[in-house]
Amino acid sequence: MSKSLKTKLIIILLTPITILINNVLKRYPQAVEKFYSNSIDRIIRQILSTITGPFLFSVAEILVITLSIILLFMIIITVMATVKGGIIKKLINLLAYTSALYVLFMICWGFNYDRIGFDKIAGLHVQKSSERQLEELCSALIYKANSLRTQVGENSKGVMYIKGGYKAAFKAAPLGYKELSKTYSDLGGKYGKPKPIMLSKYMSYSGITGIYIPYTGEANVNVNNTDLMLPCTVLHEMAHQRGFAPEDEANYIAYLACMRHPYKYFQYSGTMLALEYSMDALYDKDAAAYKKLVNLYSPAVERDLKYENEFWNKYNGKVQDTCNQVNNTYLKSNGQTDGVESYGRMVDLLLAQYRKNPQDFK
Repeated sequence: MSKSLKTKLIIILLTPITILINNVLKRYPQAVEKFYSNSIDRIIRQILSTITGPFLFSVAEILVITLSIILLFMIIITVMATVKGGIIKKLINLLAYTSALYVLFMICWGFNYDRIGFDKIAGLHVQKSSERQLEELCSALIYKANSLRTQVGENSKGVMYIKGGYKAAFKAAPLGYKELSKTYSDLGGKYGKPKPIMLSKYMSYSGITGIYIPYTGEANVNVNNTDLMLPCTVLHEMAHQRGFAPEDEANYIAYLACMRHPYKYFQYSGTMLALEYSMDALYDKDAAAYKKLVNLYSPAVERDLKYENEFWNKYNGKVQDTCNQVNNTYLKSNGQTDGVESYGRMVDLLLAQYRKNPQDFK
């Protein structure tokens, strides 16, 4: 057996070993928190982010495209080898390549799915809530949104507008985490700036507004987005950058970072993020209460929501459905048993905060 073949077989063997380790670690979240998320991985994330940070473009975007092309090429030559011969060699190469990507993903970030929940870090007691409590939360968020909306800019169409666009939002984004880390040290650290995705318009057809790539430590954002949701989207990806993997937690952390941010348009964006998820949950539970509260939206808030819906309706289609299914499978494979529905659990965290500190929503 050649040295090259032996190396490839070892790399392939690392995948089942890593899967086994991952399944074991799920039982010991405290250990993952202490020895991985807040130690080894935190160092890895900050080193990678520091290296890629100075680049004005997303290194991850170029890397992902390159790795995808390589993977596609390897799949094609492996299929062709079934006719021309040498299938075993090509298959080993393909398996070694995919195994290396998976193992690196887990080392650089993936084990964060096994850490303790942010509700425990924040001292929140998540429990089943009554529809009355959910309605009260929604009402508080509406009044908060209406108030903040009067303090942000708008364009000639009367829609919320960020002066300076995404570049201004990217530059200001770290201020939210600077303040939030004073309460939660886990969210502190030195990281590279958020990166705009060059192919943002095409990415919109997938329905994806941002993505964190562990290989580069970059928070990548689809800048073909409304100014309403752009600030909270940036902070969502930055939550992943800080080692919080579950989507519901990243959304909730983004909300917290928005509310601690000194700029009103970040606070408004975070409030609207929380409001949309909470109202969706209320609609599922009590449509009548939902319809009653919708009437409390200010005209300006209504314009922003209408514009957001119209914007994303342009990109609905089969591509988005397929990507949604792929994302659903990915989330479930990493222990989020509700798949994409896990995004809705953000509401449970908001309700827990509302019960603990209702003044936070005033």
